[in-house]
Order: sequence, then structure tokens, then C-alpha cells
Amino acid sequence: MFVNSAMNFFQYLLLFATVAASGLLFFAIKKPNPQTLKLALAFSGAYLFGMCLIHLLPHLYEGADIHTVGYFILGGFIFQVVLEYFSEGIEHGHIHVHKHHSKIFPLSMMLSLGLHAFIEGMPLEGNFMSHDHGHGNETLLTGIILHHMPVAFALASMLFESGLSKTLTGAMVLIFAAMAPAGALFSKYLSATDALMLSSYFNNIMAVVIGIFLHISTTILFESNNDHRFNLYKLLTVLGGMVLVILIG
Repeated sequence: MFVNSAMNFFQYLLLFATVAASGLLFFAIKKPNPQTLKLALAFSGAYLFGMCLIHLLPHLYEGADIHTVGYFILGGFIFQVVLEYFSEGIEHGHIHVHKHHSKIFPLSMMLSLGLHAFIEGMPLEGNFMSHDHGHGNETLLTGIILHHMPVAFALASMLFESGLSKTLTGAMVLIFAAMAPAGALFSKYLSATDALMLSSYFNNIMAVVIGIFLHISTTILFESNNDHRFNLYKLLTVLGGMVLVILIG
């Protein structure tokens, strides 16, 4: 089942503004609580995992070549492993502060995060398979927002604590926030013009994105913590994320 579930201007604005505001919120919070960030990531990880199993995977297999789609999902999983070599795992809350580090460090991290966000935004537009005639697009949009918000906050924290100026840190947060909308616009362009015949591979791109989501969500969910009380909070947070994806779907 193929649908053209185009995003409207408000959805583009919502995607950019929520992620940007989350990153810039770092400057208003003097001492952010690391456990709060971990819980936010756990909530988003649970949502992404549930979204893949309940919404994305079943509908992907309805229209994709079942003999090859698994390879693209695996490819997306491995691709995210490669990206995290450069981003140092900031996608799931790993913040490594490097004082006076080489200028290559923020550049390589931004390229990795930017590509990550750009690819994740692509299924929001174009002739990707969507659940219930467009409602799946809202589910995916919510998932990307929930995933990118804590990442943007962690990005601002790491860049600023590494010695970058507030202005440059804020600029990089805005660039990151713009990458998912840019991916959606690129997909919309491909759908409208069939440029380079890439639109015929929309299902494969969706499979790659699912692989990326599965890697990030499972990494977040299976990370251990010695604080058993915090693990209880994490359990409740994970259950909340699962419930939300069911309700939105």
C-alpha cells in the first residue's frame, strides 16, 4: 500500500522548532541532570522500537521485495555503527567532553549526526509506505522528534563543555535541527521529479532507516545501570514510550 503522505508547513516547523528549542534549552539549565537525559532517551528509544515493530516493519514487508528488504535493514543497522564511530554515540546519550580537541572532532561529529538526521527525515515525504493512509506519517514524525530532542540537548552540552563558544554551539544545534526537515524536502523533490530514479528505491531507504532506529533503540534499552531505583524509573519510562506509540497508532 503506497500513499503520498506529504507534510504540511506546520509539521516542518514543528520538527525544526522542537529539536532546536531542546538543544538551546541547555543554555537555560545551569546544571542538567544526567539521569533526566537518560530517561528522555529511554522514552524515545522505547517509542522507536515499538514504532518499528508495530507500524514500520509490517507495512514495509507488504510492498517491498521480501527477499532483499532484510539486507537493507541490516545495512542500516551496520551503517549506524559506522556513524557512531565518528559521533561517539551521542545518538544514545554518550557525552564525551574533549577539552582543546582538534577542530576535526566537532566537524566529524556534526557530519555524522547531520547525515543520520537527514536520512531519518527522508521517509517523512515521498511515496514511502505509510500506515492507515497517512497516520503512520504522524507516528514517524513523533518518533523522530522524540529521538532528536534529547540528542540536540546532549549535542549542545558536549560542544559547549568542549570549549566551543555559545554562538558556535547554538549554530551547530540549529544545523542539526534543520537536517531532518532537509531530508524530507529532498525526498519530496525526488518524488516530484523522479531525479536519478531514486524514488524507485524508497522502500529500501525506509528499510535502512528502520535498521538505524533498531540499532539506536536497542542500544538505549539494553544499556545497564547499577542504580536499581533508576532502573525502576527507566522501566516505567520505557513502558510509557511503548504505550504512546500504541495510542498514536
